[in-house]
Amino acid sequence: MTKYSESLDRAFHALADETRRAIVARLVRGPATVSRLAEPLDMSLPAVMQHLHVLESAGLVTSEKTGRVRTCQIEPRTLRAAEEWLAGQRTSWEQRLDRLDDLLTQRPPADQEGTTS
Repeated sequence: MTKYSESLDRAFHALADETRRAIVARLVRGPATVSRLAEPLDMSLPAVMQHLHVLESAGLVTSEKTGRVRTCQIEPRTLRAAEEWLAGQRTSWEQRLDRLDDLLTQRPPADQEGTTS
């Protein structure tokens, strides 16, 4: 469980940054070169490389260098693990809210409890 938690921690840490989320969103559509990823971002190429390093360290992105061109792509397994964890949390909260709704619909409102007709 610790290894799973550590990998999730790294993934969520990486995704906590708006720029890295934008890079992931772009890579979900398909592989792209670093220069292509940097085009819409208002930062230097070295800064983009730092963001990519964080994403690679988290296991969300892989890259391959051919000559002078580095191409990045999404790592779906890591993204899927984060998605599954979130889905589990959502299911848990939905169940709790359903139970709360059941409880609240079974009890008379507080202002009507002691009144008689």
